[in-house]
Amino acid sequence: MSNSKYDVLKLENQLCFPLYAAAREVVKQYRPYLDAIDLTYTQYITMMVMWEEKEITVKALGEKLFLDSGTMTPVLKSLETKGYVTRKRSTTDERSVSVFLTDSGEALKEKAVDIPAKVAGCVGLTAEEGLQLYKILYKILSKEGEE
Repeated sequence: MSNSKYDVLKLENQLCFPLYAAAREVVKQYRPYLDAIDLTYTQYITMMVMWEEKEITVKALGEKLFLDSGTMTPVLKSLETKGYVTRKRSTTDERSVSVFLTDSGEALKEKAVDIPAKVAGCVGLTAEEGLQLYKILYKILSKEGEE
């Protein structure tokens, strides 16, 4: 291996690349299960928050998912068209929009409940490795915006 100042630019020396590629691979494992319930991955993680929260502001939802409003708006519009959520502008603050889980959205949870276990089997990590990776990834995410 050469020791040139340009070695830092080699793909094999980048932490970001295997992280990016692994994320894409994991999301790809979800596709057949999500296709069966007519959700994209971003819609699915949005619904996971909605199943937990039932009602949340768009801003808080975006923060939980690490997504900006430009990404959230089409996702929520699609989920609203499917009847899983409704959006309502606050009567006290016009800038604030809340998202509410509908009965159909709640019912969808039953169709999705087995997906995490099915995908976990595709990843090839032990439970301990999975927990270590989870902690490392959230450590990276907690650094976002601290600079």
